Amino acid sequence: MSTPEKPKKAVALKYDQAAQDVPKVAGKGRAWLADKIIEIAKEHNIPLHKDEDLVEILDKLEVDQEIPLEVYAVVAEIFAYLYRVNKQRKGS
Repeated sequence: MSTPEKPKKAVALKYDQAAQDVPKVAGKGRAWLADKIIEIAKEHNIPLHKDEDLVEILDKLEVDQEIPLEVYAVVAEIFAYLYRVNKQRKGS
């Protein structure tokens, strides 16, 4: 007997260094809404990062809520990676 598949989840984060100290949840969704979030990110060349454990934590937050200090280090690493990717894209 197989276990039922969990619905896909996606969480979008926003961070403006000039306007805020900590990244916030910009949006989140499950199933078809998660697919739409991913589709929009791809259409706008926004890099995606897959981390199911982190999504489980962030999914518990409300939209526009700051990320908790406990996951800030992980999110900071992801943002640093994304900044490097964006810098490379602009340099190419």
